Amino acid sequence: MALSRRSFLAAAAAGAALSACARPTAPPAPRQPAAGLTEAIARTEAARPHTGRTVTAHLRAGSSDLDLGGPVVRSLAYDGRVAGPVVRGNVGDELAVTVTNGLDHPTSVHWHGIALRNDMDGAAPATPEIAPGADFTYRFTSPVPGTYWAHPHAGLDTDYGLYLPVIVDDPAEPGDYDAEWIVVLDDWTAGVGPDPHQILDGLRSRGMSMHGMGGAASPLLAGDGGDVSYPYYLVNGRIPSAATGFTARAGQRLRIRFINAAADTAFRVALAGHPMTVTHTDGYPVEPVDVDAVLLGMGERYDVLVTAADGVFPLVAVAEGKNGAARALLRTRVGSDPGPDFRPAELAGRVATAAALSAAAPVRLAPAPPDAQLQAVLSGGMMGYDWRINGRPFTDAVPLTVAESQRAVLHFVNRSMMWHPMHLHGHTFEVLRSDGAPGPRKDTVIVAPMTSVAVAFDADNPGVWMLHCHNGYHMDAGMMTTLEYV
Repeated sequence: MALSRRSFLAAAAAGAALSACARPTAPPAPRQPAAGLTEAIARTEAARPHTGRTVTAHLRAGSSDLDLGGPVVRSLAYDGRVAGPVVRGNVGDELAVTVTNGLDHPTSVHWHGIALRNDMDGAAPATPEIAPGADFTYRFTSPVPGTYWAHPHAGLDTDYGLYLPVIVDDPAEPGDYDAEWIVVLDDWTAGVGPDPHQILDGLRSRGMSMHGMGGAASPLLAGDGGDVSYPYYLVNGRIPSAATGFTARAGQRLRIRFINAAADTAFRVALAGHPMTVTHTDGYPVEPVDVDAVLLGMGERYDVLVTAADGVFPLVAVAEGKNGAARALLRTRVGSDPGPDFRPAELAGRVATAAALSAAAPVRLAPAPPDAQLQAVLSGGMMGYDWRINGRPFTDAVPLTVAESQRAVLHFVNRSMMWHPMHLHGHTFEVLRSDGAPGPRKDTVIVAPMTSVAVAFDADNPGVWMLHCHNGYHMDAGMMTTLEYV
């Protein structure tokens, strides 16, 4: 049976047990670490800013009954809530987060976007996975303030609901806003449709029954929006008909931190009646740009400023190239909700993408000739559902290599007909425009079908780091490799 990318696989076994959640792609055979790597990691950590203050937190990963605003589903979550509790500290604080694994399979917590020490990254082999019933304490500092998030790096567990926001503040930042709203976007199927592993099995085998959900190609993504249409799209764990709300006063300046925690969905987000000023992407400041909407691929984050108007205003996150949306409400006075089918005119206006942004002057990379040229060729397709980097699945990956202190240019070459949000652990990179001019600093970048994107980064964080597509199904089907220091 031919499988449309915009298809919803039938909920034939929607109530299946969660015991099969973790079937992660097997890693390559472990190699001997580079000589002196442990010492280099410790030396790099010592050079980061340290306040002497420790912020402690405790997370329990387990199965829970989750109220999505009507449907109550049995799935996975941190501390029984979606999104999980916010972990927050200042630049240079030690974050000491103890994780209890209440699952029946190994898990981990990856601190997405943070340039932390390699042995606390939460992705094997750099950090051992946490066995069922065991505890592990992640201890690290962040040298850069910003909007981050955390999730497992084991199988498809993130798509079951295991994720949480992570905010690193800079006490010296001017803070030109009155209130803050953290908005976490997600696509949801667990407990109301086929579970993520049933979806992956269906994508691989094409043997499951399914019925089309419509949808259309996305010009912003230069093709199909994704491989899966979901029953629900969520803002902060709530379905559109039971939207979460944020209360402010008219005239207040709001900082909205958008996080896309979805597995297979990009979101185009607009706040009715409000232009937005983009101030940050993936934690790093940009030259401010006024827009009507922002586009977030999986794993990306955008910070925007808005001045709250007087009334009730839907914040709508359209599932790009799919039929559906997530929504929330901004309220500055009592008023009526226009309903879940309302679409702000701003969605058709100026849309912020990485191509339109430039890093703020203080965070631009210093000009330097590259010492290393790296290439990640992205390939694969719906036939067989095998996704690869440089012609190899992760089980047979050949690592990309750099030496400490090198300036590297990494070329993403997409030879597939699907877009990929590519994420590099432990580093941020500067996106290079086609003429070589610098764009924004990011850790996740959208690579459109049959195009190339070059990024530059400094090899200043020794270790073994994952490089992968942040489409959860593409990653689990093989689109992952490692960047290793030699």
